[in-house]
Amino acid sequence: MQLDVITLFPDFFTSPLASGLLGRALSKEIAQVNLINPRDFTTDKHHRVDDEPYGGGVGMLLKPEPIFAAVESITTLEKKQIILFTPEGETLHQSLLKDLACNYQQLILICGHYEGVDERVKHLVEREISLGDFVLTCGEIPALALINGVVRLLPGTVGKEASLKAESFEDGLLDYPQYTRPPVFRGWEVPLVLRSGNHREIEKWRREQQLQRTLERRPDLLS
Repeated sequence: MQLDVITLFPDFFTSPLASGLLGRALSKEIAQVNLINPRDFTTDKHHRVDDEPYGGGVGMLLKPEPIFAAVESITTLEKKQIILFTPEGETLHQSLLKDLACNYQQLILICGHYEGVDERVKHLVEREISLGDFVLTCGEIPALALINGVVRLLPGTVGKEASLKAESFEDGLLDYPQYTRPPVFRGWEVPLVLRSGNHREIEKWRREQQLQRTLERRPDLLS
């Protein structure tokens, strides 16, 4: 998969893209991330990418020209999606990540800044995405979350692909509690059923725990 990120702060991605599973996936060319700075597409001597909003108001807006030029400089693939990160967008969720990972060859990610982008930028955009009902200082944070969530779903990123099928949200439920050694730690004991070796009972216990945990913490998922 090709991921093209329109960002004023390419350095933001340097360490995360080189670390852990994500770094290994990129080194194996499971995915490719290109960082494009819209400032490189400005035409004035100050390389200005923002301006005051018409009608007044607090803060600055990203101008449309550099963003359009940055996006139009990218060689596009047949199955692509252009995404803008904004608090007004669809909340990022696991099924959305699966859709992007399975159905697209290329994602072009536009990172907003300041008070947002000129409304005309949305003529470029095919999908708007938000991390949730809160405001961040920049679009690089949700962009990195999306990159991480999508790339980990691509074949070859996770060593045991079966583990992707047994985690929170994969079947509409939260994950079950998990334990490792030692069997007792500071008086907290690993449930006996998990040490029993009875796989049928273990699966039954895990399913019950998923339902109970989801009912207590995210009843909206059950509805």
